[in-house]
Amino acid sequence: MSPTFRALRNPNYRLYLAGSVVSNTGTWLQRTAQDWLVLKPLHGGGTDLGIVTALQFLPVLLLTPYAGVVADRFSKRRMLQVTQASMAAASFLLGVLALAGVAEIWMVYVIAFLFGVGSAFDVPARQSFVSEMVGPDDLTNAVGLNSASFNTARIVGPALAGLLIALFGGGATATGIVILINAVSYLAVIGQLQRMNTALLNSPKLRARGKGALREGVAYVRTQPRMLYVLVLVFFAGTFGMNFQVTSSLMATQVFGKGAGEFGILGSTLAIGSLTGALLAARRTTIPLRLLAFAAAGFGVAEIVGGSMPTYVSFAIFCPLIGFCTITLLNSANATMQTASDPVMRGRVMALYMTVVQGGTPIGSPVIGWVGEHLGARWALWSGGALTLVGVVLAVLLLARLSQQHRSVLTAPTAPGSLFPRVWDNQAVARARKASESQEIEDRAPLPH
Repeated sequence: MSPTFRALRNPNYRLYLAGSVVSNTGTWLQRTAQDWLVLKPLHGGGTDLGIVTALQFLPVLLLTPYAGVVADRFSKRRMLQVTQASMAAASFLLGVLALAGVAEIWMVYVIAFLFGVGSAFDVPARQSFVSEMVGPDDLTNAVGLNSASFNTARIVGPALAGLLIALFGGGATATGIVILINAVSYLAVIGQLQRMNTALLNSPKLRARGKGALREGVAYVRTQPRMLYVLVLVFFAGTFGMNFQVTSSLMATQVFGKGAGEFGILGSTLAIGSLTGALLAARRTTIPLRLLAFAAAGFGVAEIVGGSMPTYVSFAIFCPLIGFCTITLLNSANATMQTASDPVMRGRVMALYMTVVQGGTPIGSPVIGWVGEHLGARWALWSGGALTLVGVVLAVLLLARLSQQHRSVLTAPTAPGSLFPRVWDNQAVARARKASESQEIEDRAPLPH
């Protein structure tokens, strides 16, 4: 089998990836339709769009660290079925309201928040579940293929959403139809999770109920210089740079005066670069730390240049480079965090990682939305790119300082199955393992269907 697709030799992962393609396409249909609903039928502006995005990601900031504790205590497969069903319900409600023509901006706010609650619990379970479906040798490849799946859907979804919205008249009813399609798409993932052979899953022992689980996860990450380096990079890029729902929509509508079809195409052109980057990432077997810095710096520069493009066509042609840098950074960061973490801590580690990646959006999105509305969409891209470059400088300085403090540990041999030497709080890991093994976990029963 080609090294680009080697993780597909795992039957459970094949099922998961197939369901994800369908669901991810639906997700991008809704994202585009929701943005269009706010900007056009409901006559909102950049600030409104920023608030919707912020409310959708606010639960990630508030709840994901605790969701990581839950992910380490329950069956991740069952947990994913529950979270996917909850997000389907939120999508269905928004679609019905839009289809009936009664949707108002405050309703979009509320439903975006409810959707975010489901996403907050979904993210750490989904991220850490990958390592249960594939072995350590295939983990980096699986992360890359997940991203390729997501970005394949990102190419198809926004463009298809724009065409469907235009086909059905461009109003609230049209957006309602598109959002309802997404609600149905969640059934693909739920069904594929049910079909999995649980005997083939590499599930770690579940953590027993007890105090201090979240503190253990934080203590563990604090002693990992590479993880802290990654977290600083993705915080600045994710908070200030990756606000594409805001910046792309404002560039399309305000700067270039385009409609739904052209707006959707911008999302697809971003995804072309992301898909290319994801496929290249799937072939990697090692991830140098400098790759993360180069990817983040490239992303910051690309946003600044993209904000200076004079025409819609030149901006659309340049978007793939932005997407390429984005996915190279995120894939490398995700794989670094997963391969360097101990399995018993992985749910909490990935929860903290995703809190930083997505949790900064409630901070950055309204700010970038305000900048775009009052100073112009170009300034939204310029400021996001500049702040990302600031983050690169801070991350490199932090790693240099921590490397001096932990030099003897950082030069230790690489742990089996890991791309990097492990530097962790042995006491925190020991406590986590003891909690998992010292008692029978009474509440280990799977979550209900």
